[in-house]
Amino acid sequence: MLKGHQTWVFSSKPVILSSAAVGGPFEAQGNLADDFDILHDDLWLGQDSFEKAEKKMLEQACEKAIEKAGKKKEDMGFFISGDLMNQIISSSFTARTLGVPYLGIFGACSSSMEGLSLASLLIDSNCAEYVIAGACSHNASAEKQFRYPTEYGSQKPPTAQWTVTGAGAAVLGKSGEGPKVVSATIGRVIDMGISDPFNMGAAMAPAAVDTIEAHFRDLDIEPNYYDLIATGDLGAVGHRIAGDLLIKNGMKIPTEIFTDCGLLIYKEEQKVMAGGSGCGCSAVVTYGHFLNRLRKGDLKRILIVATGALMSPMSYQQKESIPCIAHAVSIEI
Repeated sequence: MLKGHQTWVFSSKPVILSSAAVGGPFEAQGNLADDFDILHDDLWLGQDSFEKAEKKMLEQACEKAIEKAGKKKEDMGFFISGDLMNQIISSSFTARTLGVPYLGIFGACSSSMEGLSLASLLIDSNCAEYVIAGACSHNASAEKQFRYPTEYGSQKPPTAQWTVTGAGAAVLGKSGEGPKVVSATIGRVIDMGISDPFNMGAAMAPAAVDTIEAHFRDLDIEPNYYDLIATGDLGAVGHRIAGDLLIKNGMKIPTEIFTDCGLLIYKEEQKVMAGGSGCGCSAVVTYGHFLNRLRKGDLKRILIVATGALMSPMSYQQKESIPCIAHAVSIEI
């Protein structure tokens, strides 16, 4: 059911039956290592390219989530996924492996919550019994496509972020035990004219604020309704800007419940400049860390606001500004 202008309220409250998170060697050294199902000590994952390594991570996340749900690939009605590669090849090639009806999406780093929103809509509208949603990124493949190959050793400013090497997936169903998806607020494209690819947090912050405000306006609730509100990958710079903009617009979210996936995943001594980013950032933190906390009872209601910069290498080369978006999903146990 549509409520307000941008929010879907799911009357059946689709259940997240299982979830899985896969990470690389750098993530294994981070704050949330215990929340991963699989951690690799090889950035290549035994493959002959970083792109193939990224695909393998997503395959593993999907297979692990399906296994944990006690289901088979044949039980999945649809597979929804997105990534950062040209023509979302990591997701599409994973769909080839799974053999499940597939909907490929591109929301950049917001793809995790875009996929979860659409999966919930399919379940809620009786268009599927089980849906698997996923997203992934790889530090080396993203750097090669959007900036410079890591072998160049190019220097970055402190506003830059570190693309997470990781993949996350979740299996949703009509009924069962687990956290429930209650609502989703679909974001608008916001472009404030920023064109610096090394300052994604500042570019995406206004989109996060726009979606957060729309969510609370549409549902007529206050921020303290949630135990935790997390943006996707704004990092230190963007998260601070988002907090300032919310206060300026008359909405103050308590600092103890307002966080960012890109700030949580790595330790302070890991040199990641402003924090983590990438499609895999909000995917692994949500499908690993946050859902584990919900299942343990540490949290009861969370709002995940995944953010994405909808640029391409071509648009950057043509000196276009960076249009951004954010999608918010409310999950309760």
